Amino acid sequence: MRHPVALSVALCALGTPASASAQVAPKTPPAAPAAKAHAPADTAAFDALAGQAKKARAEQRLDDAVELYQKALKLRPSWSEGRFGLGTVLYDLDRYEEARAAFKRVTLEQPKSGPAWALKGVCEFRLKNIETALADLQKGLALGLGDSADLQAVANYHAAILLTRFGQPEAAYEILKGFAVRDYDSPTVIEALGLSALRLPFLPSEAPVEKREMVLMTGRAVYLLVKNRRAEATRVAFEELVARYPEEPNVRYAYGVFLLRDEPQKALAEFRRVLEMQPTNLPALLQIVSQLIKEGDFAGARPYAERAVAMDPDHTAARSALGRVLLEAGETDRAIAELEEAVRLSPQNDQAFFALSRAYKRAGREAESRKALAVFVELDKARRAKSANAPEEGGASEPRTP
Repeated sequence: MRHPVALSVALCALGTPASASAQVAPKTPPAAPAAKAHAPADTAAFDALAGQAKKARAEQRLDDAVELYQKALKLRPSWSEGRFGLGTVLYDLDRYEEARAAFKRVTLEQPKSGPAWALKGVCEFRLKNIETALADLQKGLALGLGDSADLQAVANYHAAILLTRFGQPEAAYEILKGFAVRDYDSPTVIEALGLSALRLPFLPSEAPVEKREMVLMTGRAVYLLVKNRRAEATRVAFEELVARYPEEPNVRYAYGVFLLRDEPQKALAEFRRVLEMQPTNLPALLQIVSQLIKEGDFAGARPYAERAVAMDPDHTAARSALGRVLLEAGETDRAIAELEEAVRLSPQNDQAFFALSRAYKRAGREAESRKALAVFVELDKARRAKSANAPEEGGASEPRTP
């Protein structure tokens, strides 16, 4: 029997909050885009069909709803609300190509409709057009999805697993930890957390069978960490994980991230162990650089920072780290060059702008220093506002790289 919410298949996979059943979103369809203004010449036939279509949809008479929506849309093709409703019903019937066409039409008519973009993205995902799916989902999330908790959950989950798939596990983790905060602990969410923490570029459906146990163990450990159950995460999850998979570089990396807050020296040892096993592991390099800079050991950080830039010249965190190290070494001109490249690669990197402001000031370039500082202040303000609006979290997130 279908769940009486559009996109039921995806929602059932996500599960509901494990300890907060009262938090389950209302069983209503995602908010539809506002209908276009239209002339008062609408016929009684259209009004009757539109009402019948909505009623059939609410009663989960999905095949009837499709037929009624289509008849109403023939009478008024500009009825975007109805086309949106038709798309959700077609999705629930697993008719993804038709649903995609409906949502695409809505995005053309109303390009700022976040729900339409997000649902088109979920359809693209089902049709295995994963690059398009991620772009659509990100656009929908950026535009806003209204107050539908169901749609928020579906869009965020699919965006997160796609970000992991395309090699952006940190961005995926930032989304997925929100599910842990809100007590979603279904195997689907745990698996997605595990893939992001292990930096494995797979969708859950693509993950190698032989790695599934490791992925689920890691996901459970990260879930406990986000829930601020650190003692349990240490004793039951991470220590058992490392004992079982001691030669897995990504397990060591995840354990190092876990240790950073309370035992940074042990964390550094884990990251160095990762580099022994996998010399090209850029995230481990950057974690070492970040921690050594935090400790004020710029000379110790320098070889790691130079190695990181040589490994990936287009990595903004690597450029920023090397720039900061060179600035402390008195190599101001080189530091400025590295930091300018860092902000060119990532214009939203507030810390790089702050370091660039310092470098300009040291070089006597006061006007440029003030300009870079002003950009830093605006970016920092925006980041703090975003953090303030995010759900309260009990655990530490993955540390920011320099």
